[in-house]
Order: sequence, then C-alpha cells, then structure tokens
Amino acid sequence: MSRLTKTLRGLGSLLRNPWLLNHVLAADESAWRTQALRHGARWSLTAAGLPLVSLPELLPAAGETVRPFAFRDGGSLPTDLALLRALLRKVENGRYFEIGTWRGESAANVAEVAAEVYTLNLSGAELRARGADERYVELHGFFSRPLPAVHHLHGNSATYDLSPLGTFDLVFIDGDHRYEAVRTDTRRVFQHLVGPETVVVWHDASRQPGQPRWEVVAGILDGLPADAPGQLVQVGNTLCALYTPHPLPVRTPDPWADPAPWFEVTVKPVG
Repeated sequence: MSRLTKTLRGLGSLLRNPWLLNHVLAADESAWRTQALRHGARWSLTAAGLPLVSLPELLPAAGETVRPFAFRDGGSLPTDLALLRALLRKVENGRYFEIGTWRGESAANVAEVAAEVYTLNLSGAELRARGADERYVELHGFFSRPLPAVHHLHGNSATYDLSPLGTFDLVFIDGDHRYEAVRTDTRRVFQHLVGPETVVVWHDASRQPGQPRWEVVAGILDGLPADAPGQLVQVGNTLCALYTPHPLPVRTPDPWADPAPWFEVTVKPVG
C-alpha cells in the first residue's frame, strides 16, 4: 500500500470517527514529553511536570488585585496576571517585556506596578497577510493602547532586533505556543533580554493548572541556554512556567493533592 493511500485512509478514518483524533493528540503529547524528559536531570523534571512552587510564595501577603480582566477567550487566568503583578512589585522601577500583546490585558495589568512596559506583537499588516479577521486585528492592544507608559512594538519575535532594548526585570513569553516558536523565543530572550536578576515567565506551559502542555515545555527546555544558572518551575494554580535566578521552595507536583491553597475571588464590573 502506498504512503498516499495510507494517508488518505487515515484521514477517512478520522472523518468517520472524530474521536480517533484524541489518540493522535495523545501520541503527540507522549512524544513531546519524551523530548522534554531528556532534560529531566538538569531541571528536576519528572513525568508529572516541572517542580511546583506554590503561588502564595510569590504573592504579597495582602494578595493581588487583577485589573483589567475581560473573561474572554484566548486570555490568561486571573492568577497568571496576579503572578506578573506580584513579581514586578518585588522590583523598584521594574522593566517589563512581553511577547504577545493580544487585547493588552497583561501589559495593562503590569503598567500599574512597573516603570517601563514593552509589548511585542505582529503588526496589523502582518496579521492581515496571515488571513486574520479585521476585528481580530483591531482588538490587539485594546486595554494597553491608551496607556502612555506602554510601548507597543511590532514585528515577528523570531526576527525582531531585540539587542537595543537592554535587559529587563521580568519577561513574559506568550506568543506562538508551538514548539519551534517557543524554542526560538526562549533562546532569543535569553540571548538579548535576560540579565543576572531577570525572571522569565512562559504562558500556556500547562493546559490546565497542574497539567503540563508538553510541546511548550519541550520548547522551553530546548531553548534555554545549557549554562543557565537559575531554577525552572511551574507555578501552582496558574498556566505558567517560571525561570528565576534565586531558589524557590518547591515540591513534586501531585495532580491528586488536596486543593490547597484556595483563594477568595471578587468579581466587579468596571467598564
């Protein structure tokens, strides 16, 4: 049987039995996990994921208020944004850089606690060239465009000249989440933007809190410099992985652990 015939038959099976796609995705996850685990000894990675740091270890004692928050598709969890704000509160006159603007929620959140905020995204022309809907293009930077403290940069993170920007206190990588893009963004961020005290956060390193997104984890690990001296962890109750130059108290992730800590959430419309 020819390769083409096998491919066509396989596609036909998927069309007749869409549930088979779950097996395809599971196989891909298994392959990405195997690739990521090659770095297991270096980063204390296990089949359950990266070492886990509790979110309250990073939050101020009084907690953190997230604003704005749209509760719309494609965004971060409130805990993701609380993490970014809390990390920047630890730094006086902090500098923040992110890849991936979308509606500008993360940039607008950190603008309240950072001295400088830079966000890099594909330009409107580049998005249109990729077939993006015009309304989708218009919504980029919805929350961050009105803020004078936020610098909006436009270009492809794989090729944009990052060298003139200097180092930052916090870098948030939230662009294309496919392996090659994550690997490239990670490599370039550490090459140009990371100093001795820089903290780096990757979004969507988990599909749900505690459930690794192995393609992203593999991209992170393959993109990190071999001599990076810091610690790589997943942050509990978030979708984020975090690199820190200073050790944090961690534990082995356990998907069946009691749901602790838990949080108090206030929902208040403001716009």
